Amino acid sequence: MTERRMSPVMRWTFVVLMLALAATCVWLGNWQMQRLAEKEALIAAVDQRLGAEPVPVPPSAEWSTLDLEALNFQPVSLTGAFRYNQTVTVFTSLANANGPASGPGYWVVTPFVLAEGGTVFVNRGFVPQDFQEAAVTDGEGDAAQVTISGLLRPGEKAGFMTPGPNTSDRIEWVRDPERLAALVDPALAPFAPFYVDLPASAPGELPQGGETVVEFPNNHLGYAYTWYGFAVVAVVMLGFWFARQRAAGKG
Repeated sequence: MTERRMSPVMRWTFVVLMLALAATCVWLGNWQMQRLAEKEALIAAVDQRLGAEPVPVPPSAEWSTLDLEALNFQPVSLTGAFRYNQTVTVFTSLANANGPASGPGYWVVTPFVLAEGGTVFVNRGFVPQDFQEAAVTDGEGDAAQVTISGLLRPGEKAGFMTPGPNTSDRIEWVRDPERLAALVDPALAPFAPFYVDLPASAPGELPQGGETVVEFPNNHLGYAYTWYGFAVVAVVMLGFWFARQRAAGKG
């Protein structure tokens, strides 16, 4: 039996498809390298930002137009008063903690009414799960005016499977200012579209601050090598195919 040979149209179609596949893989590899450069620039900018002096928190008049990603991890200072009786807890499981408390527990998030108007949710830190009830019941309604500083963070977004809040126990599942606002006195509006993480306080003190995770997944170089590898494989396969076609033509 003789091997059935491909028609010229099929041969050229196969060549074009393989070359297009190789070109697409190269383009994807280049795109990952571009993303790598952007991610490294972001990491460098955040490292520089973390070491900067706190700047005044943006006023409420600017909240609707803020570029929150550009302000992520920016140290800010706030002057105002906590509303401790409006505290909300956000479930979490703290791993690789900087303080002694870790494991299942809650972020203690308290509205902070700015002296100039508007309310910012302040993440005062972590408490183990046995302290959740105390976190939302301790404290008076209006505290004295103070100036605090922390890291500005964009709000977290709820996923498709994120449950609704437990309003009776004042428990949320994401640090989303919009969702948190639904659990507190609406008279505190407007609410900032960001929250602020407080730094660590005295060792062993609860809530345990200073637990901000500064981490950026950066797998772009590995992805780029993978796409470049696919491009090389496509070209090599095309070379073997050409060699086989030549050998078949001489047979």
